[in-house]
Amino acid sequence: AGAGRGWRGWTVLLWVAAVTLVLAEGRRVRQPRCPAGCTCTKDNALCENVRSVPHTFPPDVVSLSFVKSGFNEITGGSFVHTPALQLLLFTANSFDLIDEDAFLGLPHLEYLFIENNKIASISPYAFRGLKALIHLSLAYNNLETLPKDVFKGMDALTKVDLRGNNLICDCKLKWLVEWMHHTNATLDQIYCSGPPIHQGKKINDLLPHSFDCITAEFASYQSLKFESISVEAFTFGKDQYVVFAQPFAGTCSFLEWDHVEMTFRTYDTIESTSTVVCKPMVIDNLLFVIVAQLFGGSHIYKRDTSANKFIKIQDIDILKIRKPNDIETFMTDGESFFVIADSSKAGSTTVYKWNGNGFYSHQSLHPWYRDTDVEYLEISNKPHLILSSSSQRPVVYQWNRSQKQFERRTDIPEMEDVFSVKHFRVKGELFICLTRFIGDSKVMRWDGAMFKEVQTFPSRGSMVFQPVSIGNWQYAILGSDYSLTQVYQWDTKRGQFVSSQELNIQAPRAFSLVSIDDREFLLASSFKGKTQIYEHLMIDLSN
Repeated sequence: AGAGRGWRGWTVLLWVAAVTLVLAEGRRVRQPRCPAGCTCTKDNALCENVRSVPHTFPPDVVSLSFVKSGFNEITGGSFVHTPALQLLLFTANSFDLIDEDAFLGLPHLEYLFIENNKIASISPYAFRGLKALIHLSLAYNNLETLPKDVFKGMDALTKVDLRGNNLICDCKLKWLVEWMHHTNATLDQIYCSGPPIHQGKKINDLLPHSFDCITAEFASYQSLKFESISVEAFTFGKDQYVVFAQPFAGTCSFLEWDHVEMTFRTYDTIESTSTVVCKPMVIDNLLFVIVAQLFGGSHIYKRDTSANKFIKIQDIDILKIRKPNDIETFMTDGESFFVIADSSKAGSTTVYKWNGNGFYSHQSLHPWYRDTDVEYLEISNKPHLILSSSSQRPVVYQWNRSQKQFERRTDIPEMEDVFSVKHFRVKGELFICLTRFIGDSKVMRWDGAMFKEVQTFPSRGSMVFQPVSIGNWQYAILGSDYSLTQVYQWDTKRGQFVSSQELNIQAPRAFSLVSIDDREFLLASSFKGKTQIYEHLMIDLSN
């Protein structure tokens, strides 16, 4: 009996030990195996021809390599399951994109080699979190640029390898040049694949000022719900104003700048009939407005500051001015003048002079020529007028100081059917923009004796070719009734205009510039749509 009880006791003890061993085995965590397609040693793993990044590796792996893999990108968080990695290598793979936070969760990674792949794009935050990284190689990929500040936060870097890529050293890569001059990391010699100005140069030799990255554009700012045929900006007192001629409404609409709402608002109006030009003229702190009308004659108004309104002070001779088309104001020899271009068969382009009490006819220029535009300019410091006409080539008149009249000097050859002429200067040189409705509008330069062609522009329903100067920027804006308005920017190195921007304006007729609160606005009159206001904005292409 005693022996039986002893045997049963030993049996119970053995059973308890067995159960305890099984429970202990159940609590023990199974160590992950080497993934399929990979070869693992104690601390290294090599994966070849895998279709995706495996999520499980033995815990002691600190070095991981991918060769000839089939995945297309390294997605965000691909290595959060392998936080112990110290070295990561990709070579001869087919992926072309590194996604945001691709290497998140690798606080100990020191070496990252992404070489001989097909990478064309890297997310700006691809390397976020790699604070311990000391060596980064992106050599021999298809990179043409790198996102700005892609190395931000990687203060431990001592080596970056970008060889074997086709880096375009334009403004998008200016940040890299700046970074190279401030980082402690070294870079191997790498060469620019473009643009032409930097092609073949070593990036390491470039300086931040090697890049011209500031450009500008006209951005839509305000739309006015009326048609207009002319626009003028002017200063009266200490304030800036603009005035639009509205032929269908029969008004001169004056706008002022609202410094609170930051928009242009209605200031005043002058009622008229078939208005084509509202030309402001300030003489001795007095504001006059010449209102040109197709019907009912043209008139001159004066601003009565005490009554805060415009009052008509004078009619313009209807026998001389029958169909006004343009007005130009100017001063010469200390006296104030304006000239009206008349486009009727029986009218005459006429110069008017201020005598202290009113404006009186001073000189009638050629009659019967149906002038469409008049431009005042100085050539060799002498006052001149250029008259454009539908019946002859543009005619140049020069002011005779002794006779105090304009005399015909020359014409502009081979330029028939010019609708208008506007002038501008670049570094002291005189240029003119000549507008043709159909055919070629042109830019010409004064060579000291005559105007010579510089550049031609195809015109498709063009009624305005307006030069505009803003600081160091020189533009020419070519309107179109049948297409988009073209904005050209002067290229100093070429000595020509280059295409800059397109604006959608219906039947543009005039452009004017106004500067308010250190901002520049372009006002665009539209004969068949809403009048538009654009703001000139500076853009840094390196951002």
